Amino acid sequence: MNRKLYITGVIVLLLALSTGCGQKPGTSSPVDNSAEGNVQGTTTTTDTTTAAGLAEGGNGTDAGTGEQVPTVQTVTKTIETYYTDDEMLELTKSSVEIKYTEEQEKYLAALQTLKGSADTDLFALWKNVEFHSAKLENGQLTIDITLPDEARLGAGGEVLALDALKQTMFQFDEVKSIELLVDGKQRDTLMGHEELEHPMTRN
Repeated sequence: MNRKLYITGVIVLLLALSTGCGQKPGTSSPVDNSAEGNVQGTTTTTDTTTAAGLAEGGNGTDAGTGEQVPTVQTVTKTIETYYTDDEMLELTKSSVEIKYTEEQEKYLAALQTLKGSADTDLFALWKNVEFHSAKLENGQLTIDITLPDEARLGAGGEVLALDALKQTMFQFDEVKSIELLVDGKQRDTLMGHEELEHPMTRN
């Protein structure tokens, strides 16, 4: 009786071992691997979409902060700016491009063209002037500059410089008058020759 029970126990044990050896390792792993693969795929897709959105300048999410990145558009506009010849006899009109992202930046960008560039052989009357700000409010454009000694011109040059400034800025229809300040203050004259109006208006 005991011998039969012993033989039966051995057979059961052998069958159990045989079944265990027949199962391949990791048979339950495909479910876990599939779940992990889905998480990684979502992260990759999100990062790719974010990078593409930021690269194109569109609305996207900053991967570092999670905040929305606003759309930034650069506007390119062709305007007329004014220079003179070496003898300062008259103004010469020149077409140039300006770039800006906000409407208020347009005026300072236009003023900077008066300083000239390497692309022109003409004399820039405002070459050595520092333009600090240009703000339009109720049709009046307030410009603040610094005028170093090397930027000062003779009487004829001063007249041309002011005309160049007015013609350049009055091409914007919304600019009705110009208030020119030197280091934040009104001056009776810009360079010591020509009376400076406050404000300068369209002719």
